[in-house]
Amino acid sequence: MHASDGLTGILESSYQYGTSPLTDTNRPQQLRTFLFGYPLHNSLAPLLHAKLFKQLELPWTYSLMETEDASKFVPSLREPNVIGCAVTMPYKVSMMSAVDEVTTEGKIIGAINTVFIRKAQDGRLLYIGTNTDCIGVREAFLQNFPDVLKHSTGKPGLVIGAGGACRSSIYALWKWLGTNKIYLVNRLESEVTDVIQSLKSAGFEGELIHVATVAMAEALEAPVLVVGTIPDIPPRDEGEVTAREIVATFLSKEIKGYLLEMCYHPKPRTELFEMATVAGWKVLYGTEAMIYQGIAQQALWTELPVEELDLAEIKQAIVDIIEGR
Repeated sequence: MHASDGLTGILESSYQYGTSPLTDTNRPQQLRTFLFGYPLHNSLAPLLHAKLFKQLELPWTYSLMETEDASKFVPSLREPNVIGCAVTMPYKVSMMSAVDEVTTEGKIIGAINTVFIRKAQDGRLLYIGTNTDCIGVREAFLQNFPDVLKHSTGKPGLVIGAGGACRSSIYALWKWLGTNKIYLVNRLESEVTDVIQSLKSAGFEGELIHVATVAMAEALEAPVLVVGTIPDIPPRDEGEVTAREIVATFLSKEIKGYLLEMCYHPKPRTELFEMATVAGWKVLYGTEAMIYQGIAQQALWTELPVEELDLAEIKQAIVDIIEGR
């Protein structure tokens, strides 16, 4: 893995919230991290983090806390041997109010997926919520296509869908990947309106364009970066059919770019993945973003250099699992 400003900078920027809670005494101990959410039976995170802790030569653990009881979050996080946690659906929004501070990206995106700990001047432990999903999107492109910024800077991007994953994708395309505007395609206009209003009210300054018709897509400049954030379900209603036709119109344009398909369950080669591949795009599994958001979590929890981790074996193990499903 090649170093990027983001992976080296994420740890440095975390110290604005306080100093390290780690010492020579507690670092070698079996500290705990966990994933809080429901349901979790398809999560690949335990495999990823077990392998990362092993490479970093730490006896730390990562476990699943699968529960529909939100009240368990704070007591679990504040146990003395817990050094941080991950948060997934349906708690990414609600747990923003359970932490002491939320980072800028978490506030703009409107969701957290990670909590790390820093120490205040008076010795109190501060629980900081952040969003590393956006870093996962960014690093998926940058690590797999090192020259991608030469092609994406000053060009449009496209995000498909208006659920939780779309906001972190929008943030990554705007903040780090050089896009000058971002097209949004979704089955319901009301959901797109909600996303745009939420981002703008939180301080997002990029240009967002809802592409509602095939004719509009035909008239627009081709996007260079595309992120798919919708389930792999055949279009059923009129809105879904139209959205699929709009995406097909963008993918069929003469200029081809790079597509990250965030959906990899139940199978990684989704209909969108196949459409883009046949159309001549360079396409990435969504597991790439999952791996790099996890590495960002590791940087925040362990405070160790993560740039030189050997990811080849980890990536292959994860691909073997999703392709074998």
